[in-house]
Amino acid sequence: MYSYDEVMTYCQEEDVKFIRLAFCDLTGKQKNIAIMPAELERAFLHGISFDASAIHGFGDEVKSDLFLFPDPSTLSVLPWRPAQGRVVRMFCDIRHPDGTPFRRDSRFLLKQAIAEAEKLQVSCSFGVEFEFYLFQTDENGRPTKIPFDSASYMDIAPDDRGENIRRDICLTLENMGIQPESSHHEEGPGQNEIDFRYSDALTSADNAVTFQAVVKTIATQNGLFACFSPKPLERQSGNGLHINISLQSPRGKEDTDAFMAGILCHIREITAFLNPTEESYLRLGEKKAPKYVTWSSENRSQLIRIPAAKGQYVRFELRSPDPAANPYLAYALLIHAGLDGIRRRLPLCQPLDLNLFTAGPGVTQALETLPATLEEALQLARQSELIRRCMPDILA
Repeated sequence: MYSYDEVMTYCQEEDVKFIRLAFCDLTGKQKNIAIMPAELERAFLHGISFDASAIHGFGDEVKSDLFLFPDPSTLSVLPWRPAQGRVVRMFCDIRHPDGTPFRRDSRFLLKQAIAEAEKLQVSCSFGVEFEFYLFQTDENGRPTKIPFDSASYMDIAPDDRGENIRRDICLTLENMGIQPESSHHEEGPGQNEIDFRYSDALTSADNAVTFQAVVKTIATQNGLFACFSPKPLERQSGNGLHINISLQSPRGKEDTDAFMAGILCHIREITAFLNPTEESYLRLGEKKAPKYVTWSSENRSQLIRIPAAKGQYVRFELRSPDPAANPYLAYALLIHAGLDGIRRRLPLCQPLDLNLFTAGPGVTQALETLPATLEEALQLARQSELIRRCMPDILA
């Protein structure tokens, strides 16, 4: 965690030549402006302007000037760039010319959700499990749909050809101060998974954005294409973004149960932000991706499962989101939904200890389902009182 003074000193003493000021559009796609060290003080004090009308979801040409203010605590060296003439990156806050926060800055929206949790003495930690495919590229470097290997779940080399790629990804992340917890081959051909140790919500979201950039960079360096699409191959496993949440609060398990109940209560109306593409809905309901609004312990057919874990690893896992989600918006909405459960003291429904992928209609017909299409999900989001109250500008 760097301060303003430490960043200024670091850039002077460590031969930093370019500073990337990073932010995300509403879809979660990372953007950046690169500045020279001579402009760094101006960036901290006055911000660096950019054309908001050119960024998806940020508005039109009227009053389109916005400013990036770097967050010094997020300073990270990009290890794949030269050691001489280093390149560093910081995530930024986005503000209007008068200094007020830009209310469609998803990082700002997550900060607001964290502040709401603090009012209730609740602290949320997030750990994520990212799935992605590695595809071959053609003679011009363009991506194909040919998987890098034909291995399956937790296979080893030589069947698993992604082993060294995952190793390079994990080592690169460590060099950037991000701690991967485990990695392995997933079920689909060329599909991989890397899991992260939990951290506070804002750090976890920053790390999630960084992770995708690192994976794509390392894949490209190896002549491959890293694909995070929710359902890149028909009849194969989709890519999930499993979100693990643990709570610290004065009321312990009582608050955790109410928090889970809040998520279950609001999951349908926030699904458009957890599964934001049409392709997302091809994944849900098959190959361990949930369809029904249920929970259980150690059961991967459920929307929420409680993994077998002890001590600091006790958590609950939401299995519906996919990597197309903007992690800042996803975390913010999950926090707001959970806090609503705590405020209203919502009771947690009974667990459903059944395999819902094989259960008959006598069981499943009585269950509430996730939206079946993006259109349905967006309609539910537009009708959501929670979203109107917590993020009034996000659907504008």
